[in-house]
Amino acid sequence: MLLPLQLSFKKSINIIEDFNNTVIIQSPHIRGNIPPQSLNINQPSPGVLAAIQTLATDGATEEDLSDLVLQRDGVSQLPKFYYYLQKLIQLGTLCYSIVVEGLPLAKLVPLSLDGKIEFKKAVINKQYVLSRFAYCRKEHQHLVLESPLSQAQIILFGWKGAALISELAKPQLAHEICTKIPGISEEVTRLFFSLLLSTEMLFEVKEDGKTQEEESEPLRQWEFHNLLFHSRTRTGRHSNPIGRTYPFVEQIKPLPAVKPKMSKDTIDLYKPDISNLENTDYPLTFILERRKSLRNYSENEPITDKQLGEFLYRSARIKQIIKTENEEMSRRPYVNGGAAYEFELYILANTCQNIPTGFYHYCPQDHQLCKISGKNQYVAALLEDAWLANRDRSFPQVLIIISARFQRIAWTYESIAHTTLLKNVGALFQTMYLVATAMNLAPCALGNGNSDLFAAAAGTDYYAETSVGEFILGSKLLV
Repeated sequence: MLLPLQLSFKKSINIIEDFNNTVIIQSPHIRGNIPPQSLNINQPSPGVLAAIQTLATDGATEEDLSDLVLQRDGVSQLPKFYYYLQKLIQLGTLCYSIVVEGLPLAKLVPLSLDGKIEFKKAVINKQYVLSRFAYCRKEHQHLVLESPLSQAQIILFGWKGAALISELAKPQLAHEICTKIPGISEEVTRLFFSLLLSTEMLFEVKEDGKTQEEESEPLRQWEFHNLLFHSRTRTGRHSNPIGRTYPFVEQIKPLPAVKPKMSKDTIDLYKPDISNLENTDYPLTFILERRKSLRNYSENEPITDKQLGEFLYRSARIKQIIKTENEEMSRRPYVNGGAAYEFELYILANTCQNIPTGFYHYCPQDHQLCKISGKNQYVAALLEDAWLANRDRSFPQVLIIISARFQRIAWTYESIAHTTLLKNVGALFQTMYLVATAMNLAPCALGNGNSDLFAAAAGTDYYAETSVGEFILGSKLLV
């Protein structure tokens, strides 16, 4: 490594010294039952042990660490030291810091299990600019710079690191930027540039004014939030725990499987005979081949309360409540990750025979509609929003809004809670399409909806429960 960076262990690294004079350097658990990666150093020499202990505290440069081994062990132990150092780098256990006058300015922390960083040196006469995917956020008491392009994060200490990042929003030369920030030399600025270059957070500006990032057709087509969401909900570019970890067990009580009824004004819905449907329904292939979005509906014969009841019973009712040691789960007709069934269905009945126009919550356990309100300003706005999303075709006869009680899934899953939720929306959509097709109804999932408007209509907390999907249902227009 050519850069004079200070090396130290990541805070999450465990160092264990056993009775056999073996030092075990262990990375933390990331996924479920996958054991942590570790490096065993059997009977380390005094110099190698001192280097490990230094890495576990404030750290030191590679040159200082090798001098430490040389002083205590002599030349013979240097190859072994470099062997273990490379192993530690490959395990992603080491951080790389810029230290100015004894104080840290920035620290590179590898996030993936493959922590090997390809270090790049900034050129003195080249301009550099920050990646459009780079972003800052607060973590503990420091600002952290991250990017979905990177397998590392950079911790910024004090205001000078943040000031450097701010200046890099536009192309800069190292000797230009250092004049704007007191106490930052050109050498330190180039070192800072090199750190960012090595993590794909900084790009060289070419003679035509463009960067490699801007010339990449795949990258140009990624929106910032989409690439960030993708990288943080898949393994490889972060070191966060992932999966069914129960991060809030013994801290927050889990939500019950069934949401309490929102009113006493209820409508009992029709329940079809499932055993009869098993014998008389269309074959699955027939339904799959004919499934499609239908955006126009019969005005003369709107959907009936019986059809709506059958549709909800076949697609979303609770079939069974399951109580485990940690939480309540349930079984319903559609697939759901972890059987958390975080969704609630809200029915906006616009023109549905035998059901008064209004906004209802579906109770999947008792198969009832609980009335929330009539057609007020929020309900009317939701209806118009759905009409616009339906390409200005027919006004919906029934609008089904899918909301999520986010705690139901975030209580169980870490890192992948929201992406699992979105996959569950797709599973529910497909189930609704198949049931509607089997019933000769007109289904159409919508591409977007107003979650703030829904929260106002339903009286829910946007951060606790709000909409994640919309589905129109009506009677089929005969042509």
